[in-house]
Amino acid sequence: MSERWKYQVKTGVFWGLFMIGFSTWYLSGTTPLATQLADNGYYFRAVGYIVFGIFVLGYSSWTAKKRREGK
Repeated sequence: MSERWKYQVKTGVFWGLFMIGFSTWYLSGTTPLATQLADNGYYFRAVGYIVFGIFVLGYSSWTAKKRREGK
């Protein structure tokens, strides 16, 4: 696996897991955790966060990193 993909996956998965945790915590004020976990939309949103993190945020942060390094 190339360095770019390693960086993208590492960055994207971290961001996705953070967003899953944050959204679960934020919604826990109105929806109990058991109800959130029973809903299929929760898992769809979780996969969406991770995919978005890898492909969009991971790529944009990789290009920004390369610009900072001057490559």
